[in-house]
Amino acid sequence: MSGDSETLKVYARQAADYAEMVKALENDPSLTAFITAMPEGGHVLDLGCGPGWAAARMAREGLTVTATDAVPEMVDMAGEHPGVTARQATFDDISGTAIYDGIWANFSLLHAPRADLPRHMGALARALKPGGVLHVGMKTGTGEHRDSLGRLYTYVTEDELRGLLSGAGLSPGPARTGADKGLDGTVAPWITLSAHA
Repeated sequence: MSGDSETLKVYARQAADYAEMVKALENDPSLTAFITAMPEGGHVLDLGCGPGWAAARMAREGLTVTATDAVPEMVDMAGEHPGVTARQATFDDISGTAIYDGIWANFSLLHAPRADLPRHMGALARALKPGGVLHVGMKTGTGEHRDSLGRLYTYVTEDELRGLLSGAGLSPGPARTGADKGLDGTVAPWITLSAHA
């Protein structure tokens, strides 16, 4: 999550609806691949964790999970999952060096202003252990705008996302693309990429 107040208010108001919408994502093949890439008992960060669906599965798979979100209602839901340590934090609160074996930033950084993305990617790259994996999911397109609910979105092209990851010193791998209906009811194209430290 970003510190954008309107975006945070939307997620706070619609936390239960959002949790219901995303619970089917627990079997996301990108999450399966991310978990498989982690060492046994590895320490992972779920950045912008929402209600904690991914964090819950990672914990069940034996990983040590720290989950962060800027919305208190989301942190409360994520913290209810066994094995998940959840805390309220924005992207700007990510600091430290060589802490995590993996960082799961699945459709969270898309709420950060474009100008802040290089800084956030750099902080995430530093927080990864050598050989660690950063998973990023973003909506594809150009520009920034708010959806009908008032959430701020920053859209990226595949080349732009690869450039951001490379610029942070990471090595991006193959991309997955698709399109899904969001909380606002519109279908939008997306991309996910994993990059190695």
